[in-house]
This record gives sequence, C-alpha cells and structure tokens, in this order.
Amino acid sequence: MIRVREGTVIAILAKRTGITEIQVEVDGSQDKAISYDYLTGNVAVGDKVILNTTAVAKNLGTGGYHYVMANLREKCLEGAVEGHIMKLRYTPCQVQVLAVEEDASPYAPLMRDAVSLQKVPVVIGTLHSMLAPVAAMVRALAPGMKVVYVMTGGGALPLYFSRLVPCLRAQGYLERTVTCGDAFGGDLEAVNIYTGLLAAKVVAGADVIVVSMGPGIVGTGSPFGHTAVEQGEIVNAVNILEGLPIAIPRISFADPRQRHYGISHHTLIALGKIALTPCLIPIPRLVPAKEYYLLRQLDETGLLRKHRVVRVDTDRVLETLKNCALPLETMGRGLAEDPDFFLAAGAAGVVAVAASRQPEAFLESLAIGREREVLHCGLEGIIRKEPLLHP
Repeated sequence: MIRVREGTVIAILAKRTGITEIQVEVDGSQDKAISYDYLTGNVAVGDKVILNTTAVAKNLGTGGYHYVMANLREKCLEGAVEGHIMKLRYTPCQVQVLAVEEDASPYAPLMRDAVSLQKVPVVIGTLHSMLAPVAAMVRALAPGMKVVYVMTGGGALPLYFSRLVPCLRAQGYLERTVTCGDAFGGDLEAVNIYTGLLAAKVVAGADVIVVSMGPGIVGTGSPFGHTAVEQGEIVNAVNILEGLPIAIPRISFADPRQRHYGISHHTLIALGKIALTPCLIPIPRLVPAKEYYLLRQLDETGLLRKHRVVRVDTDRVLETLKNCALPLETMGRGLAEDPDFFLAAGAAGVVAVAASRQPEAFLESLAIGREREVLHCGLEGIIRKEPLLHP
C-alpha cells in the first residue's frame, strides 16, 4: 500500500526539463521531493501537495525523495492532444503519449517498413551509469557518429529523473533518446524494445545505439531476482532484428558484495541463462590477476564458448574518461574508486566504433582471425596475448 502524506512546498531546489526538485514540509520535518511536470503540472512555493512517502519511510534507494502525486492548487490538468498510447497503464498515473509506431505519428510510414537494424552496433548495459563511458569513447574515437540512447523500464520510468541524460544532451554526446515499454519522456516514445531499437535506427539515424535502464536498478540478491536480466532479453532482440549486440559486463573489484565481485552475477545470469543468442563481450585490459579472474569466471560459466570475448586495450579509455567533463559515478563510487567498472563500459564504446565502421569485416575478423585463436587457446594463453582492439 502507498504511504501518503500532505505537505507544503517551501523551496524550489532545481528544475530540469519535465522535473522539479522541491523541498517540502511534511509531518513536521523538511524533506526533498520530486514533482514530474508532465504528470502533476507545475509547482510553486506555498503549494499544498499530496506526497507518496513510501520509499523514504522504508529507507529504499531512491535518493531520499518523496514524490508528488497531486498538486492541490491544480484542480484540473489537460493532457496531450495527440497520441493514443498509454504508459503506466491502468494506474492513477497512466499517461498519454504519441508513440512512434501509431498512425498519428509522422514516423508511422518509416516504422511500418522497419524490420532490420542492418548490423548497427547496440551496446547493452545493466546500469544507467554505464551510458556515460560508452558515449565518451564514441565521441573520442568517432566524433561524427550519432549515438542514440534507448531507455528501458528496468529502473526509473520517467527519463526526466536522470541527471546524466540532460548533461550528455547538452554537451552533444547523444543525438536523441527513445523510451520504450512503460518508460516515458524520451524524444521518441516506443511501445516495446523492438520498436524502440528500430526507431533509434530508422527515425533517429543512429550509428551506435546504447540501451540501458534508467537510474535505480531493482535487485534482491537472488540469481534471477533483478532487472538486469533484461540484458539477455535485449541481446536476443538485437539479434532478431539483425543488429550487432555488445553486452557490457558489470565489472568491479571495489564492490564489497561478493556476488558483484569481478563480473557481477547479474551479467553471468543475463548472458549465461537469459541470452539465447550470441553477443560480443568487451573485456578491458587490466592487471593480469584481475584479468585472469574475469576470464576464469567467463570460462567456468560457459560464456567464453557461448559468446565472443573481445579484449580491449584501455590506455586510451582511461585517458578519455579522466579528461571528459561527464559525471562518472556508480553506487557512490567514481572513476578513482572503481576504475574497472568504467573501463568495461568504455571498452564497449571502443568495440561499437570498430563495428560501426566496417561491420562485416569486423565480424569476419572475429570469426576467422586472430580473435578466434585467442578464444580457443585457454586462459593462460588469453592472458599472454596482446589486447585484440586498440582504440
């Protein structure tokens, strides 16, 4: 059940497109709250608001925010005049959008004919914080390439909640955004991941597509009880649509939780159990002990045989990430505290650029060239080999 309280807006803390961060007085204390303009209208100091206080009361990882359910000053709000697709369906917050696939959309003719991604690289992450390193490396290696972000419903549903996406858009790292499923707020709205991917290609003109959930992954500690399982499902979707799936492994040697040490169990489950079709897995060059640990995990779980591992030199990646003016943070840790996490995501950007330039030649090299030799020479041989890809 939702925990509901009435509060008073006492300050406007920040405002971005579609979202206002406010300070409210509620139950005798002063707390932070989020108001989504698209759902509940504009908000001002002095307004009486109805708040969903459930997450803060339960001390859940939502950033410590209440959420505005209604502004008592706004007795009536008018919805969008176009669109017949509802997101957050059959809830009090169901919201009307103009989906890219529906007849009223100017892109409907394009979407009716769209059936293939035509080997476009699709980088698939499991955390929102993976987006920045990928975009940074694409910009560094191929400034003219268009990067389109597809946000799924695995985390926050409103794209407006992301502080990272506006930063990337403002600095030109992202061409456009697509929100699919029940996620909403993108430049383009799509009904599902398949049409979200196709819209990124045929409508937004993506050279590289990056897919990940919004902020706030759901996890329980059980093998399948997390929203990162979507990574495996998206690998399948990309292959069905004839794209090139590149799955970012969630790597950390700084996370104190054993299940996330080395390659996270999220990655091992998503790519080992859920993905039924192959993908590329970039592995950044690390010190030998760490790299051996990662490759042993991949070997023991069968991922070395099921997928194609591409080892990536990381000198350029690290230099780029150190010098980019982007917020790099995951689970409260930055580049200095958890470099391997960001190097893995950056390595995926390197692979995406290489694949985008000459997809057929790139795939052929993986199938019959030096990479194949490396994949079959055993762990010790893999460690001794030079990285396969040098940005």
